[in-house]
Amino acid sequence: MNYIFFFPDELRAETLSVYGHLTIRTPNFDRLAAEGVTFDQCHVQNTVCSPSRCSLVTGQYVHDKGHRSLWNLIKPYEHNLFGYMKEAGYEVRIYGKNDLFAQESIPLFTDEFKHYGSAGQRARPAPVKPLQECNDFLFHPTEGHYTEHSDYQNLKAGMDFINGRKPGDKPFILFLPLVFPHCPYTAHEPFYSMYDENDIVPLRPVCDNKPSYHEHIRRYRNLEKSNLKKIQTIYMGMASFTDTLLGELMDCIANTGIKNDTMLIASADHGDYAGDYGLVEKWPSGCEDILTRVPLIVSAPGCKKGHRVTGQVELFDIMATVMESAGLKTRHTHYAHSLLPQLAGGTGDLNRAVYCEGGYNKNEPHCNEGTPLPSRSFMNGPGNVYYPKGLQQKEHPESVCRATMIRTLTHKLVLRTYGDHELYDLNADPRELNNIYGDKTCAGIQAELERRMLDWYIAASDSVPEEEDPRGL
Repeated sequence: MNYIFFFPDELRAETLSVYGHLTIRTPNFDRLAAEGVTFDQCHVQNTVCSPSRCSLVTGQYVHDKGHRSLWNLIKPYEHNLFGYMKEAGYEVRIYGKNDLFAQESIPLFTDEFKHYGSAGQRARPAPVKPLQECNDFLFHPTEGHYTEHSDYQNLKAGMDFINGRKPGDKPFILFLPLVFPHCPYTAHEPFYSMYDENDIVPLRPVCDNKPSYHEHIRRYRNLEKSNLKKIQTIYMGMASFTDTLLGELMDCIANTGIKNDTMLIASADHGDYAGDYGLVEKWPSGCEDILTRVPLIVSAPGCKKGHRVTGQVELFDIMATVMESAGLKTRHTHYAHSLLPQLAGGTGDLNRAVYCEGGYNKNEPHCNEGTPLPSRSFMNGPGNVYYPKGLQQKEHPESVCRATMIRTLTHKLVLRTYGDHELYDLNADPRELNNIYGDKTCAGIQAELERRMLDWYIAASDSVPEEEDPRGL
């Protein structure tokens, strides 16, 4: 069996037609869903790319080994999916942006890891006002043809690898960690202008009972001057571009005759605000569904085609699924669940809770994006689109404090070390507009979720390596 991961960055589930969006055109995600299994509620373990990917390949929560910043990546001593697969004789190819492995880990866990091109190399900022007045990631259309985009170039490298395979070659695992629809909000034509404001779902409004980081983001970026509806339309166009790439990949798989021996997994690192709640991009301690809920669609030989799974799953369940499918055993403690029963037609565990955590406390300034370290120098100039984010984290570290979410099919609880707790009744309030934390009428469910979160933390607080150290002198 071969394994292909199609992984856009910041693609939220609800922006795809297969997940209910009525106006967006994403026919290839629809096509994959018809050929495979769609998971309705897949949630990430962190809403920032690096931590999310570290959880994805280890099956561990970010608190286990401190993978909660952009810069703490998988070290050579950490067991992970790609390492297991390479050790078992699979060829491991990765084309796209890293945000996963420390540099010294790359040759240990991959056969080839390359990133081609630059996603926004020919796009210019197009804010309503100069960046100093409104820093909202809104850019002009990207010049040139979409085949010049780094995502296309990395997809092409993956397809060239597939097309170049010969009978008798080793089985492979191909990871395509793409950039879009990650902001800046831009795209090549025709995707940039593909949608207008009549095509968008009404944006979630600014809410008074949200955590303080919402207001800080709007103030630091001066987002009251932003055209948030325009941002949403461009985000949709970026998602349609990503769908086009998926279609080319699916055609390649079919045309090379490997479809009956290949599992294709389409998902994403996390979502994006894209104008909802008056916000843009994402936030390290944000736990809204538009950040945590991502698509997960899997096509594999023998799967139940067109099946939809209603039970909640976690993104890192992909690790356990691939390991079991390949007949491999892990040698480390992890918390991922194999999804093979759901691929065969199961509904999953309807009582399962999923967890997400992020942020960092005041005693962890090295995690902040506003820390003046050489690796983050590009963020420290007022003309950079990330400058307001780093400045906010530096001046208001409590706004990016540690947070943990527990989510069931009916409720969501988010606790933070500096307050700003949240509780939502997802049946009555699926868009998370009414924070009912502390409401006496909800005291029972709040207490139950707090107990479950504590039980989870005790059970998953750390992991003991299976390797032994000699006790003698």
